[in-house]
Amino acid sequence: MAKKESSEAAKKIAKAEKEKTSKKSKNKPNVFVRMGKAIKNFFKNSKGDLKKITWPDAKEVIKGTVVTIVCIAIVGVLVFLVDLGLTKGISGLRTVAENRTTTTIAETTTAGEASNAGGLSIGEDTPAAQ
Repeated sequence: MAKKESSEAAKKIAKAEKEKTSKKSKNKPNVFVRMGKAIKNFFKNSKGDLKKITWPDAKEVIKGTVVTIVCIAIVGVLVFLVDLGLTKGISGLRTVAENRTTTTIAETTTAGEASNAGGLSIGEDTPAAQ
């Protein structure tokens, strides 16, 4: 008897699942109909939301615009100053590096000529090493 009850319960569950799936497919309208309803509801809700908005008056709009323009100008000046400082700093470093390289090359050349004049080549300390 327990087997009959369990099999009947299983049949009821299977039947309920079939009904659920068949109801979903039967009750669902065409995709275009559903999309049309969704778009219609969207615009209807948007219209209602637009009515709830409190729009600023001209004075508030002008005040907000001025504040925005001033903030943009301040940020623009700060960016300009940082850019100018970095540009000058990098060119200064390049100038120092070029001067140092030129000075090092000149010193090496001068030292080499002086040692060659004495009969020494670069890297040698004494004439006996020749």
